[in-house]
Amino acid sequence: MSTPQRRDTGTDMLLVEVADSVATLTFNNPEKRNAMSSAMRGALPGALTALQDDPEVRVIVATGAGGRAFVSGADISEFGERRTAPEARAEWDRGWAEIDRAWKALDKPVIAMIRGFCIGGGLLTALQADIRVATDDSQFGVPAARLGLGYGYGGVAALTRLVGPAATAEILFSARRFSAAEALAMGLVNRIVPTGRLEAEVMSLATTITQNAPLTIAAVKASIVATGQAPERRDLARVEAMIEACFQSDDYREGQAAFAEKRTPRFTGK
Repeated sequence: MSTPQRRDTGTDMLLVEVADSVATLTFNNPEKRNAMSSAMRGALPGALTALQDDPEVRVIVATGAGGRAFVSGADISEFGERRTAPEARAEWDRGWAEIDRAWKALDKPVIAMIRGFCIGGGLLTALQADIRVATDDSQFGVPAARLGLGYGYGGVAALTRLVGPAATAEILFSARRFSAAEALAMGLVNRIVPTGRLEAEVMSLATTITQNAPLTIAAVKASIVATGQAPERRDLARVEAMIEACFQSDDYREGQAAFAEKRTPRFTGK
């Protein structure tokens, strides 16, 4: 494995390292169980855009520092200042909308590597990933109903698309914490693994993906995203163009040649 190369995000609370075509995006606020601070929120759109534009990166792994949490939610200590007055709430919402747009602009696979608490805004962040892998002692939940705040439509819709209305209702109405086993049963995560195996499992999956054709993966991701959109919002012309680009690519010819020659293909994304 090559030596990870650090990318500048503008804050030590959000770390990015790239090695062997895998970017690891780390939420780094372990003293507060990686609560999403204003510094993190401000840096995240730029960091995601840079990863999308980086030709070296084929897969993104999102995780939390410290071993106790993925992200434990928004930093509640900032709520009084940032989520009370209407103007402050509007600014808060604009910040989250910008983050949401940056996640949605990614055509590269994202894996959430979850250890410990994945709560509130942390769960919403995990939902931005295409694949979620968690340790067997992880905990999930959305405490909005215990805080009295209004929970946005986007978060409700994202949960409902993933786990269905009944499970979404239980998560949001009860505001309780769910075990990893419960999260797996409702489809909130793809798999759960022992704590000591988490990084090895996730990086093995990420490496497998990096060895596949990037244009095919991007087209598949675009198709998956389109299935979750209202019909009038689906850009199927873009999806079809991405599919056609696969057939016109050097990678398509390389895949056929590698199959015929019984060797591992070497895809370049072109």
